[in-house]
Parts: sequence; C-alpha cells; structure tokens
Amino acid sequence: GGKLSGGQRQRISIARAILKDPQILILDEATSALDTASERLVQEALDRLVQNRTTITIAHRLSTIKNADEIYVIHDGEIVEHGHHEELYAKNGYYRKLCDAQIDFYR
Repeated sequence: GGKLSGGQRQRISIARAILKDPQILILDEATSALDTASERLVQEALDRLVQNRTTITIAHRLSTIKNADEIYVIHDGEIVEHGHHEELYAKNGYYRKLCDAQIDFYR
C-alpha cells in the first residue's frame, strides 16, 4: 500500500477506537485533517461512540465539542469558562468570541 493521507489516518484511528470499545476515550483533534463532508460523517460516528463512556475531547473546531455535556475553555493555559454549549454561548465570554470567529470565517 501507499502512504495514507492525514484524513485517512484519522479515520483508521477512530475505527480502531470503535473496535476497542474503551470505557474512557481521549480524542485529540479527531477531525482536524478532514474536509467538511468527511468531518460531518466522522462526527456523527463519534457522537455514537462517546455515548455511555467518559470522553475527553481536545478540539479547536467547536463543532466537534458542541454536544459535549461539559466544555472547559482554556485560554493562555488557564480554564477561563466551563459549562455546556448553550450556557457558554449565552455568557457572551471567550467561548462566544471563539464561536463567532469560526462562524465569521465560514461566511
């Protein structure tokens, strides 16, 4: 076989995680190398995978963490906010600023 793209390697890693069925799952930028269409499909699979298990997700793409039970926002190495998406967005703080910046980027 030839070399795999970053997106292909990510999909294989996620498939391995699904097969192992761990109680604790750590996802570090799990969709960062994917195009938008692939990200949506992988995110749907991840949403099913994280049910009924402890999951720690590290992400810059906020779409990856929007459905999390609890989000911790880290800025300059400090936790500056935590809560669920709707709560954090309503606070009009740093999380909202990040969300709005990503929305503006895709307009």
